[in-house]
Amino acid sequence: MILAFGMLLDAVLGEPKWLWDRVPHPAVVMGRAVGWLDQKLNHGTTRRAKGVAAMFLLGCGAVLLGLILQTLGGMVQVLVVAVLLAQRSLVNHVRAVADALRLSLADGRRAVAMIVGRDTKTMDGPAVARGAIESAAENLSDGVIAPVFWFAVAGLPGLLLYKITNTADSMIGYRNARYEAFGWAAARFDDLLNMVPARLTALLIVATHGLWHRWVEIKREAPMHRSPNAGWPEAAMARALDVALAGPRSYDGEMRDFPFVNAAGKTTIGPSEIDAACDALWRTWAAALGLVVAIAVVLG
Repeated sequence: MILAFGMLLDAVLGEPKWLWDRVPHPAVVMGRAVGWLDQKLNHGTTRRAKGVAAMFLLGCGAVLLGLILQTLGGMVQVLVVAVLLAQRSLVNHVRAVADALRLSLADGRRAVAMIVGRDTKTMDGPAVARGAIESAAENLSDGVIAPVFWFAVAGLPGLLLYKITNTADSMIGYRNARYEAFGWAAARFDDLLNMVPARLTALLIVATHGLWHRWVEIKREAPMHRSPNAGWPEAAMARALDVALAGPRSYDGEMRDFPFVNAAGKTTIGPSEIDAACDALWRTWAAALGLVVAIAVVLG
């Protein structure tokens, strides 16, 4: 039941600002470790090999720390799980976009810029809403279901291994001149660790919204996403809300013509659809919690 209690604690408390104003959040510490290795190793020749070595060191350190923390008792494990999950904070960030968009388009753009990596200065209202909903779907998988899955599979070592990999991918897993070689291992390992959780997230969205009849569509569209995993929760969320997601958007001043996901869905969307996405986040979280409790009961 450690995992269930951790999920509940995260859902109630989220990210207490008073605590993280005083001590660095574990994600910040992980980021510093990745940044240090990037600075020390990402230069000269054989950058891919150096990136593999960096990911190996980060992974071993995470697993070792998990093994140590696991000896400190159930309460410590509950706290670590709660800290490393992001359900409450994800909902808060996504809902903030809806609240801001109700005030003005400029406020909506500023709010969505906090959770997406695309250009936001020229977004219209529906584009702001799409960005928020896509972020909700992808981070539901990365920030909630995947950590839950890896704790269920391998305890704190599995959870910490996943989190350091996901952090490394978010920092160095880019296909650009600086990181294409050095970040290759982080990006590929993150893809591997997210393979099952992304599909599980889609299944949970489908189950909580009665969308089994549309699974074939989701399965067909998901691989069209630029990410091998993010397309699954995004395609499921698009159908849960009956909206069209993705589509053309700008990165670093360059427009990219991505196809729409669920192109037949609504395109004129706004704060109400973002609110519906937040409701979907909670429904999916509740289903995951129920599954965790059921498995714990069955296993004794």
